[in-house]
Amino acid sequence: MHQGTRTPVSSATDVPCHGRSPSGYYAWRAEPVSAKQKDDQRLSGLIKQSWLESGGVYGYRKITDDLHDLGERCGKNRVYRLMRADGLRLQTGYHLRPGKRYGKPSVVAPNHVQRQLDVREPNKVWVTDIPTSVLTRVGCTCWWC
Repeated sequence: MHQGTRTPVSSATDVPCHGRSPSGYYAWRAEPVSAKQKDDQRLSGLIKQSWLESGGVYGYRKITDDLHDLGERCGKNRVYRLMRADGLRLQTGYHLRPGKRYGKPSVVAPNHVQRQLDVREPNKVWVTDIPTSVLTRVGCTCWWC
């Protein structure tokens, strides 16, 4: 072991930065947190704040857009890595379960006409078309009457 003012290091295997020069070890020891790690910690705070403001719904893409709106320069992969390290995930589960699409059936009025549409007097029978919207796979809404 070295004696005196130096830090005791018995061999190169005791250095945490094995395979690097002793000057690299002492530089690491003087400042163990790099500038990038400090910036990652600061960015993680902004990410968590944005994620909490969204109610835990936003994923890394929308969080990246929020950070860009704040003037931060970062990529989506970096945001993804920091969110994964902090355990932040987007909220999933918006899909409807089979058989649970429409809820309880509504009250249906009785059919007094019974398809007898030959009416002799005005204002006795009223008929209307109820438009039905169908969401397609492309995302368009088609209206059928």
